[in-house]
Amino acid sequence: MIGRLKGILLTKQPPWLLIEVAGVGYEVEAPMSTFYELPPVGGEVLLHTHLAIKEDAHSLYGFAKESERGLFRSLVKVSGIGAKTALAILSGASVDEFARLIQNGDIAALQRIPGIGKKTAERLIVEMRDKVEGITTGLAAVLGSRSAVPHDAVAEATSALQALGYKPIEVTKLVHAAAAPGDSAEAIIRKALKSALRSG
Repeated sequence: MIGRLKGILLTKQPPWLLIEVAGVGYEVEAPMSTFYELPPVGGEVLLHTHLAIKEDAHSLYGFAKESERGLFRSLVKVSGIGAKTALAILSGASVDEFARLIQNGDIAALQRIPGIGKKTAERLIVEMRDKVEGITTGLAAVLGSRSAVPHDAVAEATSALQALGYKPIEVTKLVHAAAAPGDSAEAIIRKALKSALRSG
């Protein structure tokens, strides 16, 4: 199993990263919480990883924090939650925020995450309630910084949100409401994800 990667960040286009380790380029899928902490392209990066092996693919997922990988691994064990939905959860809420949603039984907020309906939200609350206490770290939501490759922050934010599974019409609404003059793509994405999770 590949549990950790340390190498040079070659490209970053949410949700995909390409990291060169000893001459080998690893394609890694990561949540936005990890993107917020990435160095500029060309910088060194260290990620905690999870390798998923299926009949038709080997998929590598990367996380800036061990707590995020722990939550991801717990989420994909829940019936009805795949890797894409688990990444959407980690992109929309920090580990601590997700734990609060579970402990408070906030079905409405969970349903605002792409891929989660009422039954899945209820299942998450039942199956994750005992697990989130061991995963939480007490840390605040990840802020960090990242360099925008496209010059158009709105376009980059729009592309990233669509890659996470939000519908185009919803993305347009979220980005329009979140974007302020001078905002970086990272700032727009963070505000849009928080808005999507907390507003009906």
